[in-house]
Amino acid sequence: MRVGLVLPPAGDPADVPDTARRAEERGFDLVASGEHVLFGSPTPNAFVALAAAASVTTRVRLLSAVTLLPLYPAPLAAKMAATLDRISGGRFELGVGVGGENPVEFAACGVPVKERGRRTDDALDVLVTLFAGEPIDVDGTPATLDPLPIQRPRPPMWVGGRSEASMRRAGRAGDVWMPYLGSPDRVARGLATAREEAERHGRDPAEVSGAYFAWTAVDADPAVARRRARESLLATYGQDMDRILDAVVPHGAPEQVAARLAEYADAGADSVVLAPAVEDADRERMLDLVAGEVLPRLPGA
Repeated sequence: MRVGLVLPPAGDPADVPDTARRAEERGFDLVASGEHVLFGSPTPNAFVALAAAASVTTRVRLLSAVTLLPLYPAPLAAKMAATLDRISGGRFELGVGVGGENPVEFAACGVPVKERGRRTDDALDVLVTLFAGEPIDVDGTPATLDPLPIQRPRPPMWVGGRSEASMRRAGRAGDVWMPYLGSPDRVARGLATAREEAERHGRDPAEVSGAYFAWTAVDADPAVARRRARESLLATYGQDMDRILDAVVPHGAPEQVAARLAEYADAGADSVVLAPAVEDADRERMLDLVAGEVLPRLPGA
């Protein structure tokens, strides 16, 4: 199981290099960055943040989790992804999502929010074509991407989301399906749907792997971890998730969290991306616990 760490979304982007360096030193396999254009709270641009992370790391993989693909012209997203892959020496993994939580940012970018699913599907087709070095048709003129990514035939493409549409999108054109706020059973069932869709499109189902975006809280005192997770999700989503917390958020003492993450691995999640569900003041202490007492307990550690 590969384990990633989400860069603090509300942190100062100037801190990204130090945070990424420390993640690599602690033994994480990936660092991840989400993004928004206009969201009402501090958020970075994933391509820029991960380029900063690439400049100070040598081993850790770099995941956009997720790029809001419908807000980009597809060739521009392909260019930025290819450039980042080359800057990082072939360590970039492109995670995409449809967004839509804040319609204002879609309106500001001139993109109808109701078209985000179709635009994402169309963009994925363009990305696959351009990354392969093949031309796309632009008003009767063939156009190709240059330079190409280092990774062939393309950087791994993750599809984030919980809906059946995201599962089918991953099966049709992605390499990884990554849900969030789901139980291990839901991950297993969703991954089966993605693989069925892959087979329907003539792909080998084994080409689609699973991942999980895991809000996580770790503390020596399990009650403290649960309280922090509940408060963090309330602040993030604006609703009390106590009813589903135990089912979808790994939390507790290090051994409890490791055991829960192993259940996601058994469900088919080859990778898990940890989003610390704690206040900033508790983040470093939690990450020390994760590095010292959770990662060594995970499958394949």
